[in-house]
Amino acid sequence: MTLRGLIDSRSRLIVTAEFPAINGGGLDAVRAKLEPILPFVDAINATDNPAAHAHASNVSIAIALKTLGAEPIMQVVCRDKNRLALQADIVGAALFGVENICALTGDDVTAGDEPEARRVFDLDGPQLIAVATRLGQGQYLSGRTLTPAPTLLVGAVENPAAPPLKYRVERAALKSDAGARFLQLQICYHPDRLAAFVAGCVERGIDTRTALLPTVCLTKSARSLAFMHDSVPGIDVPQKIRDRVAAARDSAEESYQVTLELSRHALSLTGVAGLHITDFRHDGSLGRLVTELGLRPDVVVTTA
Repeated sequence: MTLRGLIDSRSRLIVTAEFPAINGGGLDAVRAKLEPILPFVDAINATDNPAAHAHASNVSIAIALKTLGAEPIMQVVCRDKNRLALQADIVGAALFGVENICALTGDDVTAGDEPEARRVFDLDGPQLIAVATRLGQGQYLSGRTLTPAPTLLVGAVENPAAPPLKYRVERAALKSDAGARFLQLQICYHPDRLAAFVAGCVERGIDTRTALLPTVCLTKSARSLAFMHDSVPGIDVPQKIRDRVAAARDSAEESYQVTLELSRHALSLTGVAGLHITDFRHDGSLGRLVTELGLRPDVVVTTA
C-alpha cells in the first residue's frame, strides 16, 4: 500500500526511514544502500543537503529511489533555494512519479562545513507546505495554472522536544492547517516530552488529519550520542542515556536497546501513526528493529 493509502486508511502502523546521503557511484551506489532496508519500510526520505552539507540532490535521489522500486519522500529545504527553484524541484520530481514531499525550513549554514554559504530562506516551512499543497491543486504560487496538477502528498517535520515546548503543538497545528498530511518528528530522547507533545496534538485533533511519526535513531556508541547532543541542532540526549551506553559491556547492543525502548514508548502513545527511523549503524539493525516491534508482519526475515 502507498504512503497515502496508509495515512488515509490507518490500516496499520507506518514505517519510514532516512536514506543515507549519496555523493557518487550512480544507481549502483543507491541500490547497495537501498536493498538492505527496502523490505522493512513503506517509504524512504531523499534528503536535501542534510545538516547543511552538500550531497547529491534531493531530486536525483528521489528519482533514483523511485526507479529502483522504493516509494520516495523528497525532502525540500528552504535554506538553499528561493520559491521559484523550490516549485521547480517539486514539479520536476513529480514528472517522474515522486509524489511525497516533506517540507523543512532547514538547519542554518553554520551547522555545516561551508558556513560562508549564503542563506536564502525565501519561504519558511509552513509557507512551503502551503505552496506544495497549492501545486497539488494545480496552481503555482503566482496563480498560474499548473496542468495537469501533480498528485502530491505533502508532509513536514516538527521537534517535540525543543523549547518552548508548548509552542511545538502550535507549530504542528500551523503545519497541519497548511496542508501537511504527515509530520516526521525530530529525534527525541525525552519520552515525557514526546508524550506531552502527542497528547497536545490529540487534544487539538491534529492526529486525525496529520499522521504523527516520531523519529528514533539507531546508533552504536556513547560517542555517537554525544556527537548528536553537541553538534546536531535541536537534539538533546540526556546524560543518563549517554552514561548508560558508555558503561555497557557492549555499547552497540546497549545503544540498540535504548532505541528499542524509545520506539516501544512512542508506539504506545495514542495518536501515533508509526515510526520514522534514522540509521547511523547500517548493519541490519533497522530490519531487526522493525521485526522486533512487529511493524511489518508481512516481511519474512531469514537468517543464514
